[in-house]
Amino acid sequence: MAVTESVAEGASGEERAAHEAILRRQSARESSARTYARALPIVPVRARGLTIEGADGRRYLDCLSGAGTLALGHNHPVVLEAVRRVLDSGAPLSVLDLATPVKDAFITELFRTLPPGLADRARVQFCGPAGTDAVEAACTLVRTATGRTGLLAFTGAYHGMTAGALAASGGARDVRVARLPYPQDYRCPFGVGGPRGAELAARLTESLLDDPKSGVPLPAGMILEPVQGEGGVIPAPDDWLRRMRRLTADRSIPLIADEIQTGVGRTGAFWAVDHSGVTPDVMVLSKAIGGSLPLAVIVYRDDLDVWQPGAHAGTFRGNQLAMAAGAATLAYVRENDLAGRAAALGSRMLTQLRRLADDFDCVGDVRGRGLMIGLELVDPEADAAAPHAGSAAGLGRPAPPGQRTARAPRPTAPELAAAVQQECLQRGLIVELGGRHASVVRLLPPLTISDEQATAVLDRLADAVAAAARRHQPHGPRDEAHGPGHRRVHGPARRPG
Repeated sequence: MAVTESVAEGASGEERAAHEAILRRQSARESSARTYARALPIVPVRARGLTIEGADGRRYLDCLSGAGTLALGHNHPVVLEAVRRVLDSGAPLSVLDLATPVKDAFITELFRTLPPGLADRARVQFCGPAGTDAVEAACTLVRTATGRTGLLAFTGAYHGMTAGALAASGGARDVRVARLPYPQDYRCPFGVGGPRGAELAARLTESLLDDPKSGVPLPAGMILEPVQGEGGVIPAPDDWLRRMRRLTADRSIPLIADEIQTGVGRTGAFWAVDHSGVTPDVMVLSKAIGGSLPLAVIVYRDDLDVWQPGAHAGTFRGNQLAMAAGAATLAYVRENDLAGRAAALGSRMLTQLRRLADDFDCVGDVRGRGLMIGLELVDPEADAAAPHAGSAAGLGRPAPPGQRTARAPRPTAPELAAAVQQECLQRGLIVELGGRHASVVRLLPPLTISDEQATAVLDRLADAVAAAARRHQPHGPRDEAHGPGHRRVHGPARRPG
C-alpha cells in the first residue's frame, strides 16, 4: 500500500453499498453521544501503520491515531507478535489483580522509563481500562494520603468523562476544584503571553494558596497536563512547570501529572514532564501504554501508598493482552529512541506549517511539541486583539532569532476548522478538532511516521486549508504570488499513481 496514496477511486458498487448500510445502521442504533463517527463517516476494515482502508475501498492517512493511543500506528508487528504469544501460550486473559509473568514484564519495562527520582520509590496501581479511571484513582489516592478533599486544576484541562475527572476538567464547575489559569502565548489570560504571562499565572496560584481569605483551602493535590491536548495543543512552559513543582512541594501538595495523551514519546521525550526535569508525585497513564488495547495505571511515590485494600478496584484491570502489547510498545519506543525521532520530525513539521500560517490569515497560531501539533483557525475578517504587551510585536521590536513575532489573536472560527477537517477527509487525511470552540485542527500521527508520510500529511493539510479558506476567505492567502489557491508547505503534492 503506497504511503502517499490518497483516496482510492476504484471502490465497487457493492463495497460502497455495504459501507453506506453500516453507517445507516450505526446512525439508527447508536446513541446521540457518539462523536468521532459524526465528523468521520468511515468504516475501517483494514489498517497498517499510518494507513486505514475503509469498507468502501478508500484509503486514509490516520493522524488521529485513536486519540493518541497508537504510538506505533495500526497493527505494528511487535504488538501483534506480543499478543499472539499470549494467545498461543494458553495463559488466562483476565485475572483481576493477580500477579502474572506478563504483568511483571510490563511493570518492569514501565519502571525503566519513569522519571529519575520516581522509579526507585514507585508504586503502581492498575485501574479500570480507561484513562478516566486512572484519574479517579489518582484523586482518591491523594485525598486518602493527605486527608484533604479539594483539588487544583487548570482552565482548558481535560481529564476524562467520569464525575471526578469531569470536575477537574476545564468546562466543569465543582466547589471542590479550584480553577487556575494555564499559561499560553496566543490567548494569554493576562494579555501578555511569554515568560511574563507564565510568571503572572504562577503568582496567582501562589497567592490563592497563601492568602487565608482566597477561599481556596490547602488542597489534596494539583492535577495538570504537561501539554493540554483537548484544550487545543498548548504546551506548558518548562519554567512554569518547574515553578508548579516547587510550589506544590513547599506546601506538601501532591503534584499529579496527567500523561494519558502526552506519554510514551509523543512530545519528543518519553514522558512530557521530562522536558522540564520535573518529577511528579503521581503520574496518570493510559492510551499508548496499552499498545492499542485498553489499559490504565497510576504510578506514585511509595509514601502516598496508605489506602486500604479495595480502596480503588476494577474488574478489567488484569488485561493480559494489553499488558503484553504495552510492554512491547514501551520497549520498542525506548530501544529505537522514537521520542527523539518525534522531537526532530515534529520540529520540522511545525516549521513547515508555520509557512502555511504566514500565507493564510485564517491560521491564527501553529503550536505543539513533538508529534502533538495544533493549528488554530480564526476569523480573518474580525478585529484582532491588541498585541501582547510583553511580546516582540507589542514592544515594537523584531522577535529573537528562531522565534516568530506574536500575532494578535482573532476570534476562533469553529466552522472553518470543521471545513478544514472535512476537506482533509476528502483528500484522504484524518485529523481531529479540539481547543476552545473546537477551532484547533490537531495532528497526532504515530511515532513511526516516515519522512515521506509526513510530507504527504503536510501537503494534504495545506490543500485542505487552501480549499476551506477559498470558501470562507474570498481574497485567499496573503501571498498572492502563489495565486488564489495556496502555497505548499513541503514541495509538490503527491497523488495516487
